[in-house]
Amino acid sequence: MNKLRRVLKLHFLGKNKLQITASTGLSRNTVRKYLALQRELAITWNDVLLKSDKELDDLFCVKPAEPEGERLAVLREYFVRHDRRLAQRGMTLRRHYDTYAELHPDGYRKTAFYRHYYQWKRRVAVSMHIVHKAGDRMYVDFTGEKLSYCDADTGEVRMAEVFVAILGASQLTYVEATPSQRVEDFIGCCQRSLHFFGGAPNAIVPDNLKSAVIKSNRYEPQLNENFEGFADHYGMAALPARAYKPKDKALVEGAVKIIYTTIFASMPRHPPPSLEALNEAIWELLKKHNSDHFKGRTYSRMDQFIEMEQQALQPLPEQLYELRHSVQATALKNGHVCLSPDKHFYSVPCALVGKKLRLLYSSSTVEVFYKYELVATHRRVRSPHGYSSLKEHMPAGHQALEAWSAEYFLEKASAIAPEVEAYIRQVLHRRNYPALAYKSCQGILLLSRSVGPQRLAKACRRADSFELYSFRVVEDILKRRLDDDDAHQEDLQMPRHENIRGKQYYQQSNDESLLTGEGHE
Repeated sequence: MNKLRRVLKLHFLGKNKLQITASTGLSRNTVRKYLALQRELAITWNDVLLKSDKELDDLFCVKPAEPEGERLAVLREYFVRHDRRLAQRGMTLRRHYDTYAELHPDGYRKTAFYRHYYQWKRRVAVSMHIVHKAGDRMYVDFTGEKLSYCDADTGEVRMAEVFVAILGASQLTYVEATPSQRVEDFIGCCQRSLHFFGGAPNAIVPDNLKSAVIKSNRYEPQLNENFEGFADHYGMAALPARAYKPKDKALVEGAVKIIYTTIFASMPRHPPPSLEALNEAIWELLKKHNSDHFKGRTYSRMDQFIEMEQQALQPLPEQLYELRHSVQATALKNGHVCLSPDKHFYSVPCALVGKKLRLLYSSSTVEVFYKYELVATHRRVRSPHGYSSLKEHMPAGHQALEAWSAEYFLEKASAIAPEVEAYIRQVLHRRNYPALAYKSCQGILLLSRSVGPQRLAKACRRADSFELYSFRVVEDILKRRLDDDDAHQEDLQMPRHENIRGKQYYQQSNDESLLTGEGHE
């Protein structure tokens, strides 16, 4: 606007076009155009002094609007209907124009078609500038290109997927080679990236790969169950990018392009001897990538991370996330369900016998759900045909049987009387297999309910004196009320009979032999 004012001032001072051109440095055509507009608008020097730069720009520099003809309206309608075709693989703008020319032979030629298309695209495809807050989002993606490595077991060359994660605010980047994009490898890479950053952001933004999104949707995509569980474990929200909308994760798309030049181009020509060696080479180059200053700036990605984003991340939980799988099973009559991959049985509450249950299992635990309610948790055991049982899952009668042991019966007996404890100990000791004595012990202890602890103690003492140890002996003593007799009874008199000599005979015979000397040398 300063040059425009000088042109008009020199014109009003009586200078000609050549003098004005030489003084202002503008071309003669530009000076001629300004002076023609001044004559057309009949503007005086006082009018120029009173007008602002914006008003002068509106008068002298606004381009005339292109006439809106029918051909242009048809062309723009064609752009609206057919622009999505350019997103198809192999579709080019030249083929786009060929289709237009076939449909509208009287329309614009190729050069005008290109010019109007780019003008229309600039107006309708405006990019939004996203302000990345510290600790807010982490963007993840896989590179299109792969890196090779040698399998340590077979020696064959394999191709590894390359995972990239980047924090929004600091642009600190993590890169790792992994065997595949399967859910196990994908979640493992995401988890190691969080531990590389030392914290978790508020949200994670993945692509629409099957390991993260089962069914894409513009508004409510269906997430992979394990990926959703992983995000919940680390306190993150999962925000998948829209399908075919790379601008939703433009930061990681740009990071992938940079990784191609900073890491891929610097990798050794020969494949590393293992996947671990490949990652070691990647991480060495990644350290330099994160430490190098941004172009034209005095700080690096690592500097930005330490200064503004490290403290904004959420602390990581103590336990790592474990990938879980889901199977369905029916509770058997014995109160157990079978985890089919291991062929191992786990107990469930006895009330759920015959019900359909859902088992979620990881490398260390097995969780059993009934109608979305957790009903049992077990440590995972991989031994086939084995049983893992919890006492509280059994019926009351089974729990009592499960509690039977030598210590259990001795404790119960000691609470009745010391004689009963001593007798029970002998019952347990004299059986080859202790479990065979449990029924006898249980029967003996239950007798105290009907006869009382005192009579049971006397009966046990009497049975012990005869060294007879069984339930039937104690029961018979109590039935015949032999426990009422005194422990020290008088010896019974030997009945008289001619065939019974008695002890006096042996004493007398001994004395006679001593007198006669018989039986001695």
